[in-house]
Amino acid sequence: MLSKKTKYGIKALAYIARKKDRKPVQASEISESENISQKFLESIMLELRKSGFLGSKKGKGGGYYLIKEPGEIRMTAVIRVLEGPIAMVPCVSLNYYEKCDDCPDEKTCSVHKLMIQVRDASLDVLGENTLEDIAFTQ
Repeated sequence: MLSKKTKYGIKALAYIARKKDRKPVQASEISESENISQKFLESIMLELRKSGFLGSKKGKGGGYYLIKEPGEIRMTAVIRVLEGPIAMVPCVSLNYYEKCDDCPDEKTCSVHKLMIQVRDASLDVLGENTLEDIAFTQ
């Protein structure tokens, strides 16, 4: 299940992407519009800034802005930063692989085979969608 952190992060990025003037957006504005706790949102925005999705400007007219164009931000990248691995079990993760302790042989494991299919389907959907795709479709 998608965490609230990731859900709110995606909603915040989409909100910023929809701003036509490209001026920095304050977290309080996003918080109010998207019904997200401002304190929680600030921690998410900081993580997105540290990961290179957002820039920030202090002072009057300050706030957060996208560093890249919305069409350049793939949902796989956002999910990995906010949620971690896309794979549901570590033995099928492409970036965070770990052998399962309770599995003697991945080649014959029925769970492993199923989770590879789930991972690949998830990667297809998330990889095909950019911030632009989700921000501007109703």
